[in-house]
Amino acid sequence: MRYAMAVDTAKCVGCSDCVVACQTENDVPHGFARDWVVEVNFGTYPELKTEIRSERCNHCDNAPCVRCCPTGASKIVEGGIVLVEHDKCIGCGACITSCPYDARFSHPDGYADKCTFCEHRVKHGDDPACVAVCPTKCLYFGDIDDPGSDVSRVIRTREYKTLIPEAGTKPQIYFLT
Repeated sequence: MRYAMAVDTAKCVGCSDCVVACQTENDVPHGFARDWVVEVNFGTYPELKTEIRSERCNHCDNAPCVRCCPTGASKIVEGGIVLVEHDKCIGCGACITSCPYDARFSHPDGYADKCTFCEHRVKHGDDPACVAVCPTKCLYFGDIDDPGSDVSRVIRTREYKTLIPEAGTKPQIYFLT
């Protein structure tokens, strides 16, 4: 089993419902976010295009944040979810610096924090909060090893990209193009 998420950039309208749902579900302190919305413009005038993406921790198979953690607080758990054990984290920031996706932050309580794919929901069969509230249904989540899961089906039938593939992290967030 390997959890993954796909983001349909053609359907995302940048409403930030995913961000608010995450903050509420995970009691994220005011002024911080475990996920965020990015608008990227590319092309050459007059052939410009805009891509709106809901971004978060990429739950990488080859996670530099896990490798560099001196206490073992950053780890990969069942389903490939990358987590931080808050009580083991010393707040050194090595994992924050090592993440090529800028997906971690220093929690005011002194530990590194990030998206957890709402592991507490997923282990009970529920979708992460961001997926559950998305009004355009642009977020697909599930076991990428299960050919019948939403994320597997959409990855098989659509073109996609990952962010910074040259980093060699093997991210598990896919952006449908």
